[in-house]
Amino acid sequence: MNDAQARSHYESAVRSNMRDLLAYLERRVEVRADAAEYLNYALLAAWRKRRHIPVGYERPWLFVFARNTLLNARRTARRRSAPTDQLRNVLARDSGHESLSTPEIVEIRTAVALLPDELRELVELVHWEGLTIVDSARVLGVHPSTARSRYASAKQLLRRQLGDEEEPTTAVTALIAMSA
Repeated sequence: MNDAQARSHYESAVRSNMRDLLAYLERRVEVRADAAEYLNYALLAAWRKRRHIPVGYERPWLFVFARNTLLNARRTARRRSAPTDQLRNVLARDSGHESLSTPEIVEIRTAVALLPDELRELVELVHWEGLTIVDSARVLGVHPSTARSRYASAKQLLRRQLGDEEEPTTAVTALIAMSA
């Protein structure tokens, strides 16, 4: 692919996925305005690799850059002092960043938040970002069979946490309806 083709392919992929990438980042940052900055960093990193966009997998490819940008930002944030991080959490909660409308959504969000990181992120990618398990595996950098087994484990943990042993899909299906 020559540079003009790569540029056109990249621009098309970004146009098609910009809003979803921004929403992905907004749901994962404490200060919502930071998501736009992270998106800029992610798109710049993707631009540098534009000749390597896999045809047919543009969406998960872009999500990899968004995720890596977010992981880098989190590593930087961890270096900050604990009191500053605690204050930021209090301010984000008090500002009404999350607009939850029902007790069920609060319960589901809490249950998802309690999942181990690799399970939580997989559930969020599938249900909040609309990626398939295979595409989510690409974003997470794991084999699709690993993602499928992690997803099954996540569903089982969520059923237990939500007391939904009788109807195995209710809790996870409810995640689809949640929006951040």
